[in-house]
Amino acid sequence: MSGKGTDAVEDTGGTGSASNGGTSGIGAGSSNKTQAPPKQVEKIVLQYLKSKGYKDAEQALREDAMLEGNDSTLGDLASAFPASEIGADASVPNWILFYNEAEQGNPDAYRQSYRELRRWIDSSLDAYKHELYAASYPIFVHSYLDLHTRGLHEKAAEFMELYSGDHTEHHGQDIGVLKTLTTKAHVEENELAKVYRENKYGVRMTRVGLELLLSFLQDHEFTLLMRAVNQHLNIRTVDGAVPISSQREADVGITGHTQNQLDEFNRQEVTLGSVPLDSYVSDEVERTLQDEAGRADTEAVRTEASALLETFSRVKQEAAASALSSRDAIPLPPARGPEVEQQIADLKALRKRVALGPAALPSVCMYTLHNTDNTLNCTTVSEDLSLLAGGFSESYIKLWSLTRTPLRGFQSIIAPSTISSEEDVETARERTTEDSRRLVGHSGAVFGVDISFDSKYLISGSEDRTARLWSLDTFTNVVCYKGHNYPIWDVSFAPQGFYFATASHDRTARLWSCDHIYALRIFAGHLSDVNCVRFHPNSKYVVTGSSDKSVRLWDVQRGSCVRVFTGHTGSVDTVAISPDGRIMASAGEDQTVAVWDLGSGRRMESLTAHTGPVYSLAFSQEGTLLLSASADETVRAWDVKRSPTASDHPIIVQRRQNQQQEYFDQKADGSGVDPDAMDIDSPEKHVASGDSAAAKSAGEGKKRDAAGIWKSKRVAESEALLRTWRTKSTPVYNVMMTKRNLAVATGAFAL
Repeated sequence: MSGKGTDAVEDTGGTGSASNGGTSGIGAGSSNKTQAPPKQVEKIVLQYLKSKGYKDAEQALREDAMLEGNDSTLGDLASAFPASEIGADASVPNWILFYNEAEQGNPDAYRQSYRELRRWIDSSLDAYKHELYAASYPIFVHSYLDLHTRGLHEKAAEFMELYSGDHTEHHGQDIGVLKTLTTKAHVEENELAKVYRENKYGVRMTRVGLELLLSFLQDHEFTLLMRAVNQHLNIRTVDGAVPISSQREADVGITGHTQNQLDEFNRQEVTLGSVPLDSYVSDEVERTLQDEAGRADTEAVRTEASALLETFSRVKQEAAASALSSRDAIPLPPARGPEVEQQIADLKALRKRVALGPAALPSVCMYTLHNTDNTLNCTTVSEDLSLLAGGFSESYIKLWSLTRTPLRGFQSIIAPSTISSEEDVETARERTTEDSRRLVGHSGAVFGVDISFDSKYLISGSEDRTARLWSLDTFTNVVCYKGHNYPIWDVSFAPQGFYFATASHDRTARLWSCDHIYALRIFAGHLSDVNCVRFHPNSKYVVTGSSDKSVRLWDVQRGSCVRVFTGHTGSVDTVAISPDGRIMASAGEDQTVAVWDLGSGRRMESLTAHTGPVYSLAFSQEGTLLLSASADETVRAWDVKRSPTASDHPIIVQRRQNQQQEYFDQKADGSGVDPDAMDIDSPEKHVASGDSAAAKSAGEGKKRDAAGIWKSKRVAESEALLRTWRTKSTPVYNVMMTKRNLAVATGAFAL
């Protein structure tokens, strides 16, 4: 939607040097290091030439090195090298490499070479980064075990401390066991260490990824790491990309040993309850409603106030049952009048809320922006439906008043002493009737915008690497936040305001507070761009989606990752969390909406029907329905908490019958679909029509029907799909649900 993408350049040359990683060949080494005894090495080479039948070369070496006799066999020469150190299946090149490296006496060789490998992987192309990280794990393990075997126990502990964090998520249990090893005897006796030493570790890699890895190790002469690859890795090359989920395959890792320990990592305790209501807000709301009921001059007003009081009592009871033990988990400023007003407004909205379900779908209000010239990157709508904001490639933000109220700033700087009433404030405002205006301040394209819950502030993120806070009272820039090293793709306010989060091309998300110009937390762990970020309803956690095809849940207090969700086959561009904080949904380039249980970290369902990248997701207030907005010019509604008998619901049955009739009608007029693509009898798969993202980008296969709707290939449809709302040539950038369960979508008209 915004043209996001990575511009990392593959650096197969790296930044290391041969002196950091080991020797460059037989007899290599610097002048300040102890050289290997030449006679022993020459005898090994001489015996090797003899075994291969190279008589001329053997005779030349014997004469030049003045070697006499040498009737020793390779086995005799190998006896000087402990099998436990060089491997039971060692060959002559391995003997030479080991002997040469060991005699150089460089205790930091493993750390230096692995550090350069890690840096090279970090700067590699996103397409190969994940498989390279997976291959680096067994290299890390055997480097650690080799250090203990060579008696460098302090260096081994240092090595583990420095780099174990790279592999804790997928191999946390094994890392915990390996950390307990402190001596060579432990390595020889520990069952897990023996499993790694006696078996080869299976790795899946593409041919290009494997060639890049081997070229890097050879070019930098990292013989220690190369030996680990040769002896302990069983690399299987595959065609196409290697998905993250491939780590769960049977041929990955060591047969019979649990490899992917992500499920164990996702068992960390998380607190998903809601934030307790502030005591001041609770008391003020109750007092205000009681005052309104006492001052009511009609029975209708008195009844409404009494009903609000009953609703508030019920809300307090429900919140107390699922709330956190204290509001102190996330420091928040003292509550003020706006929080009280917002709580009363939420109560009134709750009274008028429509209960949604398969038989009661939401109404959708669609705002289409014209004449954007393909420069609109993002949109957002305020919770009170008063403002619509859009970020543009021309470095500005544009605001539209959805209530047609003029957006009036102030004429000049105002002296506080001249303001004594609301009339004075209005007098100082501009004399304009315009219901739209621009916010100018960024020096690069604006990729993310969000409006605070009280519609008082707007936060924006830009290509210029800054986030800016704007006042929606004065329509001026209040603060500029700097910290990211690359463009910011997304921004998001916390539900209670005060805090906001940013997502960037620098592979990090950051937590900020409005009153500090520096980041409070840096969430680092993704392997590629962080494309989207959202707060959990209780503000204790932040969810991020990335181009590395994963989603992560971060603890705000500790700044650490507590959940990793894998399974997408493309970049994750949007995430959403249900109002009760129990369910999370993610979607992106793979056109699939994944629904996750935050408590267990497991995928609940995969929803398919979209035929283009999914840009936005939103839950209904009850959390039973999920809405998705896509580049295929549709908004779709999904039932994410359906019962086992949901397929028998009248709405579902009627939709299935309509699809079957549509199929037979198209078959009759010759425009039908391949019958193999549609399984009419299966309740799990139906057929949907829509746009192919590839066809859209290439400008091919675009045909409109009489209603002006695109027609193209058909895809399998999930049973959970309840309804599809189509637009006319308008990719939908954003969708949200109001407190009353009205769906609001925005998009830019595109020819």
